[in-house]
Amino acid sequence: MSTAYPREAAPSSISELTAPMDGEATPEAIAHSNVRRPLGQQLIGANLLKPEELEKALAEQANSQLPLGETLLEMGAVSEEQLLPYIEAQLRVPAARLREGLLDPEAVRLIPRELAERLLALALFRVRDTLVVAMHDPFDLDQIDIIEHVTDLRVKPVFAFQASIQRMLKRGYEDDFAVDAVTADMDSDAVELQTDITSVDIASVQDLVEGSPVINLVNYLILQSIRKTASDIHIEPGRSFGVVRFRIDGQLVEMLRPRRDIYPAIVSRVKVMAKLDIAEQRMPQDGRCQVVVDGKEVDLRISTLPTVLGEKVVMRVLDKGRLTFNLDKLGMPTDMLPTLKSLLNRPYGLFLVTGPTGSGKTTTLYSALELIKSVHRNIVTIEDPVEYQMEMINQVQVDSARNVTFASILRSILRQDPDVILVGEIRDAETAKVAVQAALTGHLVLSTLHTNDAAGAITRLMDMGVENYKLSSALVAVLAQRLLRTICPKCRTSYYASEDFLKSLHYKGDMRRSFARGQGCRECFDTGFQGRHGVYELLPATPELRSMISREASQEEIHEYTREQKFPTLLEGGLDLAKRELTSLEEVARITLFE
Repeated sequence: MSTAYPREAAPSSISELTAPMDGEATPEAIAHSNVRRPLGQQLIGANLLKPEELEKALAEQANSQLPLGETLLEMGAVSEEQLLPYIEAQLRVPAARLREGLLDPEAVRLIPRELAERLLALALFRVRDTLVVAMHDPFDLDQIDIIEHVTDLRVKPVFAFQASIQRMLKRGYEDDFAVDAVTADMDSDAVELQTDITSVDIASVQDLVEGSPVINLVNYLILQSIRKTASDIHIEPGRSFGVVRFRIDGQLVEMLRPRRDIYPAIVSRVKVMAKLDIAEQRMPQDGRCQVVVDGKEVDLRISTLPTVLGEKVVMRVLDKGRLTFNLDKLGMPTDMLPTLKSLLNRPYGLFLVTGPTGSGKTTTLYSALELIKSVHRNIVTIEDPVEYQMEMINQVQVDSARNVTFASILRSILRQDPDVILVGEIRDAETAKVAVQAALTGHLVLSTLHTNDAAGAITRLMDMGVENYKLSSALVAVLAQRLLRTICPKCRTSYYASEDFLKSLHYKGDMRRSFARGQGCRECFDTGFQGRHGVYELLPATPELRSMISREASQEEIHEYTREQKFPTLLEGGLDLAKRELTSLEEVARITLFE
């Protein structure tokens, strides 16, 4: 065992985080109280080793030249779990029992295999700019310097036995050691239920070293979802195994397949984090919690749903640091932005944003509120649920179980002297009628509808029973939007589209020009896309449009009017992005050709 001194102050040991209660004796406490005694004497004092076994181990050590701890392990005199607390106390650095549930497959390969085998060093996981590395001699400054030079990261060494490092080195660099290998050594009873974990720092080095495999797996999923900019984590049961998928750029991507026998433990861990009832498995539940990832707070909205194979869990990742509530940064055309801002500064009226789920409607509305909010305005929102909390805005959450609906809250808000009202979604005729009435009585009402385009929102409201004369007076504008995936810069390539395909997209430019698309690579999960860009269609309520609404014009008539006025459409916005080689023609067709 090396006796070199570390180059920095020794970190607090992991065992100090789990101090015994009321004088209760634990191996960690015994180890720390006897830290100055030789290791063999400590083990004998703890009744883990017999004197004759120590004599035999010392004789073996003389022949093998291995440290005493390694010799005892080879002999089977003590287990790794029994020995590690004493090694940790003696070295004053964290000591880890290596297992697949502790390894981040991406971190392992930060150290080239040849170098890792030569140094007997195994990367475990990365926390911001720090790489946690298991070493048999955590005080070897030369080895640490080499690893820091190769990885360009600060190394935090932890102790592990040579035999464990050698065993895990072989596994960690195998081709099939991917994300699904994280679950390989997990047991269904490995969950450690905790009562107060509303705020969890999943990037804590110490917690990850000593955490249970299931806790590490859930933390790993959250960590990777945030780093990969996923909006949702889907944890789904299956007959033979579970499936974990991330929604990245609007598309689901499979990440791993945990074993079926540990699936209930994963669900239980997530439910405990959200303070849900782990015993209730036949009813849907909703909750939320907050985690700390890479030094920033992230909210998780958690929903469970019972299925015939078990509970399905969806975790919505609400990363405030990733969003910008600023209309100038949403990618709107420069000629559309001034018009939109002037419409939002109207003192009253109805402003609608339309599009399918996941098209960025909430982000647009929040950006609009950021633009118009001030100390001189009373702004109230009705949301289901409240996803992001905003300053200077009164946010109310719908609760159907208590009959707190959009319509009932909206009526109460009108007695609160509001200037601006945001209705998260117009779902029914009652909400539609109250919202239009509020817009007519001197309030600016912002809301969303699930329609394909701007013209469809007008006919949808009339179909809901809103009187045409009221709608024509109340409407300010309708903004339809979509999010198109942008081409991955790592695998971008050029190609020529067929003339028939271009004609189907109503493309009127040079038919012989080249366009761009992604071939698919590891960086983009073989999709060819990375990130998204918005396309928008703004339909302002002009006098001509108001007249058409008053006479109950059809959706096709409104479409014809927008073409005559040459208002930009979603398709035209998508084609413009394709011509700028920000997205592919296939993506434009997928998103905008809905008829």
